[in-house]
Amino acid sequence: VVILPARMLWDKGVGEFVKVAEIIKNINPVIRFILVGSPDAHNPESIEETQLINWVDQGHIEWWGHMEDMVPIYKQASIVCLPSYREGLPKSLLEAASCGRPIVTYDVPGCREIVKDGYNGYLVKPKSVDGLVDAITKLLNDYNLCVKMGENGRKLVEKHATLRVS
Repeated sequence: VVILPARMLWDKGVGEFVKVAEIIKNINPVIRFILVGSPDAHNPESIEETQLINWVDQGHIEWWGHMEDMVPIYKQASIVCLPSYREGLPKSLLEAASCGRPIVTYDVPGCREIVKDGYNGYLVKPKSVDGLVDAITKLLNDYNLCVKMGENGRKLVEKHATLRVS
């Protein structure tokens, strides 16, 4: 299971994620690609619900919509992918790392603060579908690498991003 947890916006890389799903599922149809999040009607980058439903109908992705509690979703995922064009500090990637999941994301500010390439995931050239396919395929083909990168992500969050309450 590969998930993209974000608002359903074009600049979150949702279109690229769908292309990646189509490519990989043509090779290995048992892999599930899941969009988790809702459109944002007030944002000009929002993806229309009809487009999301069309992608689901094509059979390459699932769309689960908005989820309040993401921890069980991350626990179901093998890989978390956020091919966003730009981010502040993406909460979804912090959560993914905290849940011990390897991450594939674009090499952009915000994302590169959470993902150390080759350590807890892969940083891919922005807007590169081929780069996403390569990185996700590496992880799908190597369970031990997924586990190790997930463990490394958890260590990074514990060391650098843990909120301490006194």
